[in-house]
Amino acid sequence: MPKVTIDGIEIEVPEGTTILNAARMIGGKIVPPAMCYYSKLKQTGGFCRTCLVKVAAGSAKDPRPMPKLMVSCSTTVQDGMVVQNLTSPEVMEARKGVVEFLLINHPLDCPICDQAGECKLQDLGYEHGLDKSRYEFKRRTFEMVDIGDKIKLHMTRCILCYRCVRVADQLTNQRVHGVMNRGDVAEISTYIQNVMDKDFSGNVIDVCPVGALTDRTARFRNRIWYDKPMDAHRNCTKCSGKVILWLKGEEVIKVTARFDKNNEVESFICNECRFDHKKKEDWIIEKPTHVDRHSVIAQNHYENEKQLKMGHTHFEQLNPATPPKFDKNV
Repeated sequence: MPKVTIDGIEIEVPEGTTILNAARMIGGKIVPPAMCYYSKLKQTGGFCRTCLVKVAAGSAKDPRPMPKLMVSCSTTVQDGMVVQNLTSPEVMEARKGVVEFLLINHPLDCPICDQAGECKLQDLGYEHGLDKSRYEFKRRTFEMVDIGDKIKLHMTRCILCYRCVRVADQLTNQRVHGVMNRGDVAEISTYIQNVMDKDFSGNVIDVCPVGALTDRTARFRNRIWYDKPMDAHRNCTKCSGKVILWLKGEEVIKVTARFDKNNEVESFICNECRFDHKKKEDWIIEKPTHVDRHSVIAQNHYENEKQLKMGHTHFEQLNPATPPKFDKNV
């Protein structure tokens, strides 16, 4: 099997592995960001350019560096390849430029966007974006449309990653939406409104990396960091039935598929599980969903009793024998 070195870390990977997936096997901060690539979908990647890396040595047989930055999501690893990601100033500068282009037409409406708190473009902009936009021209805007009876399309937020198009191609028997027009007027659309009603079409919501496609049944009902995600399942003849219930008290705000460590759907779910079973009694609750501690969703989210004993303060947990003292004069 070929060996590749990424930011000084060597790993042996199966033949045909891409640089991005090799980096994911290593894990940590050296994994390049990816806004369009999705390992569960066919023919994805190569659109957003956020995963650009520098190949300092092509292979052991031909150690010459590749003349340009390469997209890691579609570049196959060669034995002896040396890749630079975070260690390359050229890559960091190029990534800032890519993020600036992605944000040129993106509206600054994070405070009212349902994707806020779980938006990968937010993370990307925070890590690699500029403090102030240099774009002085009028931004393109689109009217919000109901692309399905339960799916809202906010095209102004779209970055044209093509994930929703690939999902429809792969999971439904007939795709009814796609990219219309070209250049700066390209947009995700359908010829007729309210026609995106195929089963499994709701998965476009889960794969969308921004807030362009949202669940109409859950819009503006709660902020994501106030929800309590719980792993649950039900017997379903169409899909695995394994989902995440986003709870507000006893109320189910929304139902989504489960996500892996790369924030990709583990198993696509049907529209019946997603939209038609919004009662807690419809599901068998398994456990609290694991949430990365760096995520805003982890706020007040506890996965076991050791993290929080009901009725005890954080001080009492750290100092069980010493009660907290309060100044009576304050």
